[in-house]
Amino acid sequence: MAIFDHLGITVDDVPRAITQFDPVLAALGFARHDADGSVSWNLEGEPELILMPARDPGTGPHRHGRVGWQHLAFAVDSRDEVDRLHRIATETGWTTVRDPKEYPRFTDRYYASFVEDDNGIRIEFMHNPPREVD
Repeated sequence: MAIFDHLGITVDDVPRAITQFDPVLAALGFARHDADGSVSWNLEGEPELILMPARDPGTGPHRHGRVGWQHLAFAVDSRDEVDRLHRIATETGWTTVRDPKEYPRFTDRYYASFVEDDNGIRIEFMHNPPREVD
């Protein structure tokens, strides 16, 4: 049983956030479920991701580096998949924080990109295959 059940993210404009999140999460295999004023995405064996409206509209965007949200990393199967998801995200309104590249400070195999939506929500697409054993 997974310990993380769901991740709730507060946004200023749920319909706008859907236009940014849905193509990315659909590309990852998540199914969308609309509710009254909120939306969620599910994928078997993964935590649910929920977007809900801010109680105080206009209080965003979140500022990266402040207390609170840092980023959510999606582990994918290849560098090509990192590139594909980065492309999908930027084509649907996400802003590039860091283009896909290697991050040897993490591991010599780490390849990732970072994007941010209108609400200051940052996500990462990353590929970090296991070290090959000789």
